[in-house]
Amino acid sequence: MTARILVVDDVAANVKLMEARLSAEYFDVVTAMSGVEALALCERSECDIVLLDVMMPDMDGFEVCRRLKSNPATHHIPVVMVTALDQPSDRVRGLEAGADDFLTKPVSDMALISRVRSLARLKMVTDELRMRAVTSKEIGIQSPERAAVAEEGRNGRILIVDDRATSYERIAAALAAEHTVDVEADPNEALFRAAEGNYELVIVSLGLENFDGLRLCSQPRSLDRTRNVQILIIAEADNNARLVRGLEIGVNDYLLRPVDKNELLARVRTQIRKKRYTERLRDNVQMSIEMAITDALTGLFNRRYMETHLGTLVEQAATRAKPLTVLVLDVDYFKAVNDTHGHDAGDDVLREFSLRIRKSIRNIDLACRYGGEEFVIVMPETDMAVATMVAERLRRRIATEPFPIQQNTRQIEVTISIGIAALGGTEDNAAAMLKRADQALYRAKRDGRNRVVPDAA
Repeated sequence: MTARILVVDDVAANVKLMEARLSAEYFDVVTAMSGVEALALCERSECDIVLLDVMMPDMDGFEVCRRLKSNPATHHIPVVMVTALDQPSDRVRGLEAGADDFLTKPVSDMALISRVRSLARLKMVTDELRMRAVTSKEIGIQSPERAAVAEEGRNGRILIVDDRATSYERIAAALAAEHTVDVEADPNEALFRAAEGNYELVIVSLGLENFDGLRLCSQPRSLDRTRNVQILIIAEADNNARLVRGLEIGVNDYLLRPVDKNELLARVRTQIRKKRYTERLRDNVQMSIEMAITDALTGLFNRRYMETHLGTLVEQAATRAKPLTVLVLDVDYFKAVNDTHGHDAGDDVLREFSLRIRKSIRNIDLACRYGGEEFVIVMPETDMAVATMVAERLRRRIATEPFPIQQNTRQIEVTISIGIAALGGTEDNAAAMLKRADQALYRAKRDGRNRVVPDAA
């Protein structure tokens, strides 16, 4: 794994030293001697992580960080502030400006490289989600970038795993003003608690008695419900080796004892913001996938998805020698509905029709809007006789229950025609089945509509 690291420092010797240390670990390094230059490089997406000196003329590191994190185009870039300032108030100031971490000079190679590697891994995940979200934006789904900039990281759901009452009581009290906090004193129960509680952040003490805190940190990554939870560990100041190991296994951040309340609050806000940003990205990707395969009006699958999925179902049925049927349905005289009552009424009919389809089929059946007022239902492991019974029951339900339109102020009579085809021998295929079902539908319409016609083949 490699990443492009931007080193920002107005002292050339510091830049050269940092560049040599990172290059030795096979990172690609770019440099900037001022805040303005750094902002321009980040705006052009020419780096993955920023190592930012605080004490610079014209624009200090705090201001550079604030500008990066307030810009929707650059706020996702991890920023590590590197400085000689070592007071908790300085760290808090950096974290409140949006920094992801705060390393104090002289920075040990182990601390530097482990933190950069950890952030690089997380950045790769974020970049993948952001790249997929570009498509979401192009099809009209709102980008999460501006919401992420405005996010304050408050009102989070947090689980503290610590078996020392004097420790977890102080931490819980410090966080309670901004977040909902639960405590689990038994580390054996912590994973189950985390999976059930829908937490955004889990804080784990590495000083657990008779339990390996790092093992507990690794376990959430193996479960779907906890895989994306943020993890913050609290360790003793002389526990560098375990801190590095924690970052390697996926811990997001750490605090050293004695815990400064303001730094705790700042780091927790940072992790909550990150969690919500990545969740928004995942929601956007999921929404774009759903939009790509579903019909916006009815919520049923669309034609493209059905044609792809039907091919797979046909292959499976043929391989297992199982029956498979296809129903093609059409709303009778639908043009007259639009002409008489308006297109909004037509949309009402299609939505209600789709709802009744859903209520009439099984979970394993596939329903889609094929186009206009035409729909397709694919029924695996169903022979022609059963499919005909289902189709007839649906036809009667449509014909005998009027459809509400115009916000339930009126009702109209609707009927449908249905053609059915069953999978034939091993030479049959999806396209041939659809064609036969469509021909059966044509016969149903020709013979007077409001009827079910099985394929005669």
